[in-house]
Amino acid sequence: MITYDIIRNNESVRTYIKNADEVLGTLGFTEHSFAHVTKVADTANYILSTLGYSKAECEIGMIAGYLHDIGNVVNRIDHAQSGAMMAYRILDSLGATPDEIAVIIGAIGNHDETTAVAVSPVAAALILADKTDVRNTRVRNKDMTTFDIHDRVNYSVKKSNLTISDDKLIIELELTIDTNYSSVMDYFEIFIGRMILCRKAAEKLGMKFKLDINGQQLL
Repeated sequence: MITYDIIRNNESVRTYIKNADEVLGTLGFTEHSFAHVTKVADTANYILSTLGYSKAECEIGMIAGYLHDIGNVVNRIDHAQSGAMMAYRILDSLGATPDEIAVIIGAIGNHDETTAVAVSPVAAALILADKTDVRNTRVRNKDMTTFDIHDRVNYSVKKSNLTISDDKLIIELELTIDTNYSSVMDYFEIFIGRMILCRKAAEKLGMKFKLDINGQQLL
């Protein structure tokens, strides 16, 4: 069985993540490096483990989370599909089983907003984990006078918390936004597609997705 620790400590994987993040930095995107992929892996594990999936399935979810953005080293366009093919080669070389590889590359290949579909529980967990990683530490730009809307929205987020209800029927993203930097409408302008995708992913897992911003339920 392939494990998360094997992937996380693999030098080739770490090189791809580092270089993919540098590509996105050049293109003006927010942080997609080790902080992001680790948080996505941890959140995917939280979702799957809370819902009672097996340890093996949770490991697969963490691996998919950690590898999901390596395709950006090729190009931002179609990075989900590029990343899936790269992940196939990595996983195959490390002795992962065909079943493990199939689930992981299916999740990676279906995580980007333009083509995303929650094709499996692991894919659903990856989508939810990836699209809810909104935080001010992802902003690279240090000059607030040149912030674009993505910078403003991420910078405005002072607190972000994704939780599953005790009855496991609701998964909720709670955000605290400083409206001096960004309005709630700004958030919706750039993230409404992601939030709809989260709702569909939650449905795949038998839950409803809710969004709370500054104490007001918006989804």
